[in-house]
Order: sequence, then C-alpha cells, then structure tokens
Amino acid sequence: MKILVSNDDGVFAPGLAILAETLATIADVLVVAPDRNCSGASNSLTLDRPLNVTRHDNGFISLNGTPTDCVHLGSSGIFDFQPDLVVSGINAGPNLGDDVLYSGTVAAAMEGRHLKYPPLAVSSGSFNPHHLADSAQVILQLVREIESLNVASRTVLNVNIPDLPLAELGGVHVTRLGHREMAEKPIPTEDPRGNIRYWIAGAGIAADRDPGTDFFAIEEGCVSITPIHADMTQFSGMDNVAEWLEKTQ
Repeated sequence: MKILVSNDDGVFAPGLAILAETLATIADVLVVAPDRNCSGASNSLTLDRPLNVTRHDNGFISLNGTPTDCVHLGSSGIFDFQPDLVVSGINAGPNLGDDVLYSGTVAAAMEGRHLKYPPLAVSSGSFNPHHLADSAQVILQLVREIESLNVASRTVLNVNIPDLPLAELGGVHVTRLGHREMAEKPIPTEDPRGNIRYWIAGAGIAADRDPGTDFFAIEEGCVSITPIHADMTQFSGMDNVAEWLEKTQ
C-alpha cells in the first residue's frame, strides 16, 4: 500500500512526523504538508499563484499552500507516487461537530476521497498532546484493516482520539457529528496606527453532546470515528423547498 500523509499544522508538526513514521512500518509513505500552520483553511485551493515545492532532509515535502493543495498535488502523481490512501494528522486539538466545516485536517483527507481507500482525518483530543505515539498506534491498526472496510464511495473517516495512553482508552465508537453553539464574539484590538482589527475568537461550546455524538465519545475517553462525505445536499429539505417554490409562483 502507498499512503500520502498530510496535515494542517505544518510540515514540522510533531504529530505529522509520528504518524508518518508509524505508518511507514506497514506501507510506502509520502509526506506532503504545508510549510506553515494552516488551521482553519478548510477546503481552499491556491489559485492566484504557483506553488513552491521544498524537499526537506527527512524526505518530507512542503508547499507554500493549503492542506488541500498538498493532497491535490501529492495524489496527482507529480512526485512519482500514486497513493492508495490519504491520512491527515495527527492534528493538535480535536475536530468535532461543526469543526469539520473549517478544519484543514479534514479538508486534506477530503481531497483524497477519490482514491482506492477511504481517507482518514486524525485529531488528538488535546491542543497540547502528550500521547501522539499512542494515537498513531490506533491509526496503524485502522489502516491495517482498511482494505476490508465497505462504505460508500467518497466516504471520509473523521477520527478523534483522546490524549491518553493506549491502555486507558475506553474503546472505539462509531459516532455522528455533534453540534456547537455560535462561536464567541470576535476580539477587537487596536493597531499602532489606531485602527481597530479583529481576532477570530474561540469555537462555540458543544450544544449537542448526547450519547452517540463525537463529543460524547471523547468525553468518555473513547476514540470517535465519524463517517462523513462531501455531498452537503439536505435531501430531507428538498420537498419543502419545492412546495415553497410552488407557492411563490
């Protein structure tokens, strides 16, 4: 198997190195990652300029672009490597519920949805993780069995792992996405010229953390795996919209 590993924390992130090293024990691995932290980049592509490719001493490749750029180029064969699978991470901090809309970690995995096996987006439950090697072992086991997974095409597995030793994990749960409340208000700050600028504030707290959600699994010390996909059609609303349109004619 050939695996393309990427992330959104940047090419020098420790979670990336541990994940790549671990997966290299069972597969051929190519690492293509952003040259800087791109958290929150979502599925953006760089279309206004060409991308620079930098090869590092450890064999990793970085681009001055987004996580999606990295997988887009890394899976196209321009590096003489045609991957069967994309694994993105290990992200420092969880990607739960609405986070998947903004996450560069999830976006990198999503860009690999056309390949042979369902891609994995991998996040630690801690923004300052101490058990990345244990998390990588969880992913190693999932990848070992990925060939036997039967899911719809273009499915992505969003995996969140509590920052715990392997022996303390409470199992693996298949979950649905929970939901957050509205994000906190942007934080104003004044620059040296007297202009008001704004920092994007923290994500909203979990509004739906019921049993069966990814939030609940992580709170219980369990690995959460949520199958997600790129088709954002709200099928249950199509009839309602059609009826509404008939009334407006």
